[in-house]
Amino acid sequence: MHRLLLSFFIFMFSTISINAAKLEISIKGEGANGTVVVDLFEDVAPQHVERILTLASNGSYDGIVFHRVIEGFMAQTGDVQFGKVGDNIAMAGRGGSELPDLPAEFSNIPFDRGIVGMARAQNPNSANSQFFIMFKEGYFLNGQYTVVGKVVEGMEIVDTIKLGLGSNGAVLGAPDFMAKVSSMVQ
Repeated sequence: MHRLLLSFFIFMFSTISINAAKLEISIKGEGANGTVVVDLFEDVAPQHVERILTLASNGSYDGIVFHRVIEGFMAQTGDVQFGKVGDNIAMAGRGGSELPDLPAEFSNIPFDRGIVGMARAQNPNSANSQFFIMFKEGYFLNGQYTVVGKVVEGMEIVDTIKLGLGSNGAVLGAPDFMAKVSSMVQ
């Protein structure tokens, strides 16, 4: 009986770790230079996590700028339509991907430091490709935006992302960017 129970627990833990998805983000720029690892919460926001993994695996996030960075709040990126480093990024933050918008997957996970959430327009069902990383807690976002993950390595890199000084946190000059984004399923 003990062997059967032990076998069951080993099977369960190995299944859980096989399905754990992570995102590895290599950031470059005037401010941040390094790697950030995000645990993705596929059990909390399966559609949003699937979208992020799809865009990462096909290279859509590579070379995308952090277009909106507000000190003490968050750093936003992921506009694969208008946010490519080296292009005219004047419209960065207004685009998404060629894929359809996603329905909200709100949860009870609070917007603590290091939480990754999906950016959206006023419509709660308008998230597409953009996401943001919290510098510190922002509980006023709780239940209003979909939580997709949490930074588990490299928060010190996130803290050095070049701050926006323009209106609404727009980054002026050359923004930091995601040089390479890779999905890792363990």
